[in-house]
Amino acid sequence: MSKAGKGMTPVQLEALCGAWPGVTRDIKWGADLVFSVGGKMFAVMPADPVAYGHRLGIKVADERFLELTDQPGIVPSPYLARAHWVSVVEPQRFATAELAALVRDSYVLVRAKLTKKLQKELGPLPPA
Repeated sequence: MSKAGKGMTPVQLEALCGAWPGVTRDIKWGADLVFSVGGKMFAVMPADPVAYGHRLGIKVADERFLELTDQPGIVPSPYLARAHWVSVVEPQRFATAELAALVRDSYVLVRAKLTKKLQKELGPLPPA
């Protein structure tokens, strides 16, 4: 946890979702740490936030997109906003637990779009 439980680091993101069923971790676009389930990404963060900025990209439920992007520190994600992705450009504004819940929601949303067979093979969802 970071000081005062705010924001999220790549290490914290890895600790949070690295062991969830079916999760893979990859570096894409040269510098982004990408977490996927069933080959579909659900969380993106610079592997080196000092060099590339502190931000967290996640998929959100359609009905939460406008609510979240109305908050300071969250913007529609470049290139992915159409698919209801947001970019938390100021993660230090948010409690680590709140960001963790958003990452889990993203995982659940993306996993729900996988085939029923693959969802069943993955087993139970991570605890909320």
